[in-house]
Amino acid sequence: MAFTRATGKHRRPSRMQRSTARAAGVAALATTGVIGTVAAPAAFAAEPSAEQTGLTPVVTMGDTAAQQIDAQALAQQHAADEAAAKQKAEEAARKRAAQLAERAKEAAEKAHEAKERAAREAERKRLNTFVAPISGSYVSTGYQASSGLWSSGSHTGVDFHAASGTSVHAVGAGTVVEAGWGGSYGNQIVIKMNDGTYTQYGHLSSIGVSVGQQVTPGQQIGLSGATGNVTGPHLHFEARTSPEYGSDIDPVAYLRSHGVGV
Repeated sequence: MAFTRATGKHRRPSRMQRSTARAAGVAALATTGVIGTVAAPAAFAAEPSAEQTGLTPVVTMGDTAAQQIDAQALAQQHAADEAAAKQKAEEAARKRAAQLAERAKEAAEKAHEAKERAAREAERKRLNTFVAPISGSYVSTGYQASSGLWSSGSHTGVDFHAASGTSVHAVGAGTVVEAGWGGSYGNQIVIKMNDGTYTQYGHLSSIGVSVGQQVTPGQQIGLSGATGNVTGPHLHFEARTSPEYGSDIDPVAYLRSHGVGV
């Protein structure tokens, strides 16, 4: 029996023909609205690739990655906060150090001023202090004692016992107005005191100051001796209201009024 090959409309549709028919069916369903309400079969569920559509796919991020980023941001913020706190603390420390330095400077200045005031006060007191003209001595001949040894008939000062060469001191602060030979007084020194009175030191063996020189209490101005009209070595001391002979006042009362015990 002879068979003939199927031709014409009885031939099986090709792959291209089947795809075309499927697409046409989908289009028809979309037109009728069926595909909008009915879930697509597995054949139509596959999504087209980016290469097919030309669209950029949306990348979703997992919870773990997000948590890591949040932790990193939190750590950075914490580090920034620590740096800011450290800078603030350093600025506060510098400010505190500057304040302490300024206070220390002010305290040092006040202490220096107080020290200078104390020194000035001590110097003022020292300059206002009076001492005896001969240390550890005593009055051997009193004021206004009568004798033919003196031209005035009485003693115009006092004599302090002293061996020749004993140190003679200025009894207070003042300026030398006479220093040299004084006739019957021998070698003498006259000092104008700061309070306006005058003191005289006679019969000296040596003079250690000059006219115009400033002297301070207790300063050595010469050495005792026996020059001039004397019977032996001693210091003749007078207190006067002027540098001239005849203006004498009681030298013991004068020294005592300035705190000197004689």
